[in-house]
Amino acid sequence: MPPVACPICERRKAKRFCPAKDGNICSLCCGTQREVTISCTFDCRFLIEARESECKGITPDEFPYKEIEIDAGFVRDHGELLQASARATVEAALATPSAVDADVQQALHALIETQQTLESGIYFETRPESAFAQRIAPAVREGIEAFRRQEKEQAGFPRTQDRSVLWVLVFLYRMALDRDNGRTRGRSFIHFLSLHFAVSEAPTTESGIILPGRQ
Repeated sequence: MPPVACPICERRKAKRFCPAKDGNICSLCCGTQREVTISCTFDCRFLIEARESECKGITPDEFPYKEIEIDAGFVRDHGELLQASARATVEAALATPSAVDADVQQALHALIETQQTLESGIYFETRPESAFAQRIAPAVREGIEAFRRQEKEQAGFPRTQDRSVLWVLVFLYRMALDRDNGRTRGRSFIHFLSLHFAVSEAPTTESGIILPGRQ
């Protein structure tokens, strides 16, 4: 029986199983089309193996919003807020079919821009361009507000300041950029959050948090 040709290139032998295609493809198409034309699933072992080599990371010199200096102390002192915000982010992303890391980045950036207006005293909501990001951003905001409401009920007074929310959003935004693998359908950051917060990926057809700027 002749070897089966890769369904993508239709030339090379299909030897590597692709969960997204529910069949075998060739290794070259796997490497070049992974998260480009193929919407890869999180359980693909070839995708997992490629994560660290593809995510180059960013240095502190490349951080957006350099005026905000976030250290380990801030992360430690605001761990519950950070966890609530990160969980809201990954749940919103996974609940938005076809959303990718770029959409999450847009959503976080819009939330940061909106949050900054609170300090000026003139509230203005920034809306991201991506339709997917437009669904993610309000869900993340609501997740954060739900955390603050619960915190207020338990303590009897509001504990989390608006500035702390801003800083946590900046932290997550930097982390999203740090995990970006540069692929069109890349979901490295979403996958990272899903693993850390044990949020499962919904079936589709198609705190150990590390500061950005890895050594």
